[in-house]
Amino acid sequence: METLEQIVARARAAVPDAQLEIVPNDSPSGQRSLLVDPSHALALARWLREDPALRLDYCSNVTGVDWPEVERVEKVRVKKLVEGVEKEVEETRKVRSGGYLEAVYHLYSMERRHGPVILRMRTENRSDRVQLPSLTPVWRSAEFQEREIYDLFGIVFEGHPDLRRILMWDGFKDHPMRKDYVEPDDYEWEPTPHDAVLEKAQKHTLRQPAQG
Repeated sequence: METLEQIVARARAAVPDAQLEIVPNDSPSGQRSLLVDPSHALALARWLREDPALRLDYCSNVTGVDWPEVERVEKVRVKKLVEGVEKEVEETRKVRSGGYLEAVYHLYSMERRHGPVILRMRTENRSDRVQLPSLTPVWRSAEFQEREIYDLFGIVFEGHPDLRRILMWDGFKDHPMRKDYVEPDDYEWEPTPHDAVLEKAQKHTLRQPAQG
């Protein structure tokens, strides 16, 4: 199979306006991935599937990732007057990076017997701009997995044929796989609570108002 750099070069020619970026991976596998802007993701997905050299006809896995807002400290060099003399000094400053949600697709070719190519899309934030295009029209195997990501992470896949919760019930609030998710302490439904679950259930019972 072609290298990711070769795929990106040809993809830019096939989908000229697409914003493509190779995402590095520092893990032992070193498995890099391809990040695409949401507005061109569907066109790129169709090209990845239909291109004669790639024929990525099988989506084996779709996962969600939550990237909360983070604050990091970086060092910068600035010019300042020190005792009347301009000097370059080193300062530290805090930089905040906005959070986002991510959908990650692992793609293979059954016809060509190669892969994976890992495709990523990112939302604008984690609150009110969490829409991404559904890739189910290209890979039908993504249907239930996108529903799971919608349920557990809150990504809204536009164009999905049946976007509704698949693990949690309809009235369930929030998304359990978010990193800032706070689980409820109401465990009285647990048939045989034990250990930490029992402790939480007892605390919840003690907080309930007395019935008069």
